[in-house]
Amino acid sequence: MRLTHSLRNSQNYPNPFNPVTTISYQLPEASTVTLTVFNTAGQEVALLIDGQVSAGFHSIQWDASDMASGIYFYQIQAGNFTDMKRMVVIK
Repeated sequence: MRLTHSLRNSQNYPNPFNPVTTISYQLPEASTVTLTVFNTAGQEVALLIDGQVSAGFHSIQWDASDMASGIYFYQIQAGNFTDMKRMVVIK
């Protein structure tokens, strides 16, 4: 797959947030996508996507109602592309 430079991953919105945020991304072609949320200790706290996703614009919401306030990271992987962004939960 040639997704290395073609996948577009936007910063979540809103950020900081309480308790729901939206993560958006765009795929140039169908791909297997993994979208994982980690805490600052590097522990996985949520797996939002793990499977085949069609080409086009997509968004998913993460509800952090049961998470503590603080910094979290989300990582998206699709083909050869991996990106990680920071988000902040404020309660």
